[in-house]
Amino acid sequence: MSEKKVIVIPEGKIADYITGKFRKDTPEEYVRQTIEKRLVNEHKYLPRQIEVEFTLKLGSSKPRADIVIFDKDINEHTQENIKIIIECKKESVDAKNSKEGVDQLKSYMAACPNCEWGMWTNGKQKEVYKKYTNDKGQISFMDYNDIPSADGNLDDINRPKRTSLKNAYDDNLLFVFKTCHNHIHVNDGLQKQPAFFELLKIIFCKIEDERDIPKPLEFYTTSDERSNPDGQLTVKKRISKIFDRVKKKHGKIFDANDEIKLSPRSLAYIVSELQKYSLLNTNIDIKGKAYEEIVGANLRGDRGEFFTPRNVMNMVVEMINPQIDEHVLDSSCGTGGFLVTAMTHVISQLEQKFTEEIGLAKDNWNSDIMRAFQDRIADMARNNYFGFDINPDLVKATKMNMVMNNDGSGNILQTNSLLPPHEWSDEFRTSLAKALMVDKANIRNHKTIGFFDVIVTNPPFGSKIPIKDKNILEQYDLARIWENKNGTWNITDRFQSSVPPEILFVERCIQLLKPNGRLGIVLPDAILGSPGLGYIREWLIKNTRIIASIDLHADTFQPKNGTQTSVLILQKKTQEQITREETTGKMADYNVFMAMVEKIGHDKRGNPLFKRDSDGNEILVSDKNISILDTTSTGERTLSTQQKRKLEDDQTIEVPSVFYKWKKQEGIAW
Repeated sequence: MSEKKVIVIPEGKIADYITGKFRKDTPEEYVRQTIEKRLVNEHKYLPRQIEVEFTLKLGSSKPRADIVIFDKDINEHTQENIKIIIECKKESVDAKNSKEGVDQLKSYMAACPNCEWGMWTNGKQKEVYKKYTNDKGQISFMDYNDIPSADGNLDDINRPKRTSLKNAYDDNLLFVFKTCHNHIHVNDGLQKQPAFFELLKIIFCKIEDERDIPKPLEFYTTSDERSNPDGQLTVKKRISKIFDRVKKKHGKIFDANDEIKLSPRSLAYIVSELQKYSLLNTNIDIKGKAYEEIVGANLRGDRGEFFTPRNVMNMVVEMINPQIDEHVLDSSCGTGGFLVTAMTHVISQLEQKFTEEIGLAKDNWNSDIMRAFQDRIADMARNNYFGFDINPDLVKATKMNMVMNNDGSGNILQTNSLLPPHEWSDEFRTSLAKALMVDKANIRNHKTIGFFDVIVTNPPFGSKIPIKDKNILEQYDLARIWENKNGTWNITDRFQSSVPPEILFVERCIQLLKPNGRLGIVLPDAILGSPGLGYIREWLIKNTRIIASIDLHADTFQPKNGTQTSVLILQKKTQEQITREETTGKMADYNVFMAMVEKIGHDKRGNPLFKRDSDGNEILVSDKNISILDTTSTGERTLSTQQKRKLEDDQTIEVPSVFYKWKKQEGIAW
């Protein structure tokens, strides 16, 4: 393979995905670049068919169309040969704007005799038109779901087939989710959170329809249906039937009398935006980023919930290395990001094992083998992955995330996991015992809950949400008052009046682990560095082997939270190890892996930061020679080419490989 070419990008510029030319990095340009990637990677237009900033002639004026597309057989790119025009605007420009709205697009289409299609978008709204001549010989425009793909098949626009479903690419799924949510919020008058849950229902319906093999897809709206009230009612009736199946299958998420509350008009619009994609087969990272960002924007509560950035989750999971048969828990699961990341990590191991068992590379799997592999993933997800959260809305959101990623939704449970186990609800204890195949009667107290091999979590933290309930505090050594005498911490029988939740979560996570189980936890730095909290470090040294400590950049949780945090990787000691060390008075001597992440990939406003050359200019890596293999919903392979990209300035991706080498030197087997 030839070496990658590095191109320097001037300050404030981005490289156009189609042409490679530098353009100003503006909100409008972000929309255009997202559309360009979609045209090539989803609609399969060849880059040579696409022109950017194409000059048109309208009377005496010469405006420039943002994107125009020609037939692949046309070599002469003239105004007369334009097939599709696309106008891209920043979010603040409305479709009804007199100068820059859809009327501008229609005037461009009218001036191009062979232009049949047009699309206007600002990233939150999207309008698509097909131009035709009416009975009076006048130019008219018909609303459509989407522009045609390169093969020109209009049937797939109106009713996709399983073979024509597309895998979302880059930020396009996030783009679509935001568009749908904004449409519900604006047109149905719902507040952000109710609007999100209505979108959730529709996503569930989409996934249920994709799973209903081999029946034809029913999650669709034709352009005619979307454009008239009677057709919109037909769509609502069709989707409501799918939702009836969803309610039966996911009775713990939706009530039997739940209904889709969207107006028929809005529902038809949302369906038209989602119907072209395969939510099941789209890359898990793309789905996760889109889903967790839209959840975080709508469900973040006031309990210290600051969702972990994906790069940090990836780092922690790679370091802790969960295995195929291990039980994995996130005790404060939020949106489910840690669980999905851990499951993705293990699926790659499962694929390798499955490939060895059947003696066939994945490229050669037929539909029966693919289905058998998917069943094995579903079994693993159902049996090995667990999530607890106190917020019922987040439990529902996490279940959805797991459903989108191989259906491990059964063990996502709502509870206050800091409560004494005998105070956990009977429903929670019954579900947990059944999933773990243990006797419910044995889930008695904090000493009898060591069920998990791996825990990855980011607990809620903050002095504004202290735990004061004595019944809760009595379970924890770290809730007691400790006295420091001559540099040695000693535990007393007295309890503190209140304790920040993150301190209790450290001990609860260790209680939930099996002996030798592993914990990856995000914590505020004060726990690791504050002199007054030295007793926590004393307790950790006694009860765990401290494997690693990673200092995270101060902007890790920005723009929502500026708390300085670290990641701790711990391994629970066996009771025999603890007893031996107490008896001999000698602690095992070992090394601790320590690292500082000085670059986290974004600034305090959440804007991405990219690697720069020695002169301070952002650099661009050309990936023109790298072919990207992808898969349709039926397992058919597709081929696309990745072009140019910036490199995020993010050190979290470098930590796991360094840690792996260190771990090997230390003789740590996992």
